[in-house]
Amino acid sequence: MSFQIGDKVIYPNHGLGVVEKVEEKTIFGTTTGFFHLRIISNETTVLVPVANVDNVGLRRAITDEEVERLFGLLSDGKIDNHQNWKGRFKDNSDKMRTGSIYDMADVLKSLTFLAKSKSLSFREKRMLDRAKSLIVSEISEVMRLTPEGVDERVTQTLEKGFAVKARAEQRAQVRAAAKPAPAKATSAKASRAGTKPARQARAS
Repeated sequence: MSFQIGDKVIYPNHGLGVVEKVEEKTIFGTTTGFFHLRIISNETTVLVPVANVDNVGLRRAITDEEVERLFGLLSDGKIDNHQNWKGRFKDNSDKMRTGSIYDMADVLKSLTFLAKSKSLSFREKRMLDRAKSLIVSEISEVMRLTPEGVDERVTQTLEKGFAVKARAEQRAQVRAAAKPAPAKATSAKASRAGTKPARQARAS
C-alpha cells in the first residue's frame, strides 16, 4: 500500500499518524525508503520502512461511512465471551496487532462486558484502555469531534449493545422454559400407567 505526504494513517498500537515525509536512507549499504509518521496522540515521530508497510499493518484512517459501521458493530450485542484467560488474552492480543479498528472494537466489547462481572487483570485492563483510546482518537480525528464527546458516545453505544445481549438471553431462556417435556419422561409415565391393571388383576 502506498501513502502520500499528508495522508492520515493508523499504525497498530500507536494510533493515528500523519505522513510528513518520505525519504530514502542507506543503512549498512542498503538503501531503503521510509515513511516519517507524526503520531497525533503524543507528537512523536516513527519511521516505517516502505517495504514493511503490509507486515506492520499500516493502513489509512477509516471514512465517515465506516464510522457508522463501527458504531453498529459496537451496539449489535454480539460479544465473544471467552472464559479461559490465556486463550482470551492471546485472541485479543492478536486482534490488537492487526491494526483493524473492527478487531479493536471486538476487544473493547468483550473486555468492557467482562469487566462488569469481574475484575480484569492489569494486562487486560491496560488492553481495554488502549483499545478504547485508539478507537476514540481515530473517530474524533475523522469526524472532527472532541475526544470527550466521542468517548461518551462510545460508552453509550456499548451499553446499548449490552442491553441487546441481555434481551436476547432472556428470550432464549423463555423459549427454553416453554419447550414441551422430553418424550422419555412421557414414555415413562405411560409405562407406569400400563402396569396398574396387572397389579389390580393379581389382587382380585
